[in-house]
Formats: sequence, structure tokens, C-alpha cells
Amino acid sequence: DQGPKVASTALEIDGQQVQLAGMAKGAGMIGPNMATMLAVVMTDATVGAEDLQVALGRAIEQSFNCISVEGHTSTNDTVLLLASGASGGSTLSGEALEQFCQALDSVCVELAKQIPADGEGSSHLITIDVQGASSREEARQIAQTIANSNLVKAGVAGADPNWGRIISAVGYAGVEIDPDQVRVAINGVDLYQQGSPLRFDVAQVSASIADNVDTSIVVELNSGTAAARFWTSDLTADYVRFNSEFHT
Repeated sequence: DQGPKVASTALEIDGQQVQLAGMAKGAGMIGPNMATMLAVVMTDATVGAEDLQVALGRAIEQSFNCISVEGHTSTNDTVLLLASGASGGSTLSGEALEQFCQALDSVCVELAKQIPADGEGSSHLITIDVQGASSREEARQIAQTIANSNLVKAGVAGADPNWGRIISAVGYAGVEIDPDQVRVAINGVDLYQQGSPLRFDVAQVSASIADNVDTSIVVELNSGTAAARFWTSDLTADYVRFNSEFHT
């Protein structure tokens, strides 16, 4: 690890000045569900215990359970949400509770993204958006498959806009798709559409990967309205060196 990951936000909910702050660790052996990481989120909001549990479960499903460094899961993972009620006021419910949940979602996503960004030897944070799926579960399955592809990750490390590796991962993800409807883009540039590669400036897209820490991969399935987002790190020689030299 290269240090703790932190995120915070402050907002007014139902007349209360509410704060949320969190800290997480973990940069290796990361794969859903969570895996070898510890996160604590604290708030001074007044929220019931059952509502806190539901809110945390919702937040985790779109944050800590949507990250991967190498897909290696572990038995040792914990996310805690603690509420002191020190902000005063009545217990949050209804629209006020939903505002709190949205703020919690944002804090957890920000914390979760920092983990693969800090992955062992990583030089890129890769954001994978799978859109137009029949269900969120199918979108997430495809996104996770792309995230765990060593060939995709190594390609990003080498600034190679290799659409073939992405399409291949989509194909073996175990989700029924129509390949003639699939579109793939990297950093906003369409590379593949309707079953065929497109003409694009390879040098330009390669430079957009090499010159930025963040890399965006978008896969449009055109088979529904569901979507999922996943984050991973690239695969570099430093990752191999670190883990080959590590001894328990």
C-alpha cells in the first residue's frame, strides 16, 4: 500500500449539517467481493441502525464490490459505517434519508476508486462502463470480466488501444450478446461497432492512454437499458516484480 485512501463530504439534510468521512486501505489481492481491504466511514448524522445497514449494502454494491486489481479474493475484508448522531435533529427518513444514501454512495465510490488507482505497480486507473445490457447483473459480469483480463490490463499499460482483447473478454463473459450490436470505445474514441473495427487514429488514442492516468473503456451492448461501472488497474512489470519478490 502507498498510504490510506480518504474521502469526505458535507451537506445539509433536513436542516442538519451532516458530515461523512471515510478511510480505506488495500492495494493488492483485490477482487469482488472487496478482498483484503478495510474501510471505515463515519458520519455525525442521526440514522437508524437498520437504515444504516441497508444504505451501506447499497453503497458497497456500486463501489467496493466493483473494483479489482487482479481479481484475487480474500477472506479478510470489512467495511464499517458508524453514525454518532452528533449533528442533532430527528432520525433521517424518507427524502432526507435518500439524500444521505446518495452522499454515502459518493464517498464509498471515491474511496473504492483509490484502491485500484494505488494498485501494486499500477500506472493507470481503468474505468469500465458496460451500457445497454439486459440487466445490471449481466452488465456487471461483463465489466468484471474485462477488468480481470490480463491482456486488456497489459494493453493499457502499454498504451495499446487493442479493441480485440476487449471484445474477446465480452465474448467469454458468459452473457448472451449480439456481437453485431456491440460498440467499443476507449477514451471517447469509437474503435469497434456493429461487428467490425472502425478506422481511427491509433497514435492519437495510444497517446491519450499514455499521457493520462485515467483510461475509459465503454462497451455498448444495445440489448437493454441496464448498465454497470467497474474499476481496475493496469498490469505492469512492476506488479510482477513486486509479487514475485514478496515472501510471507
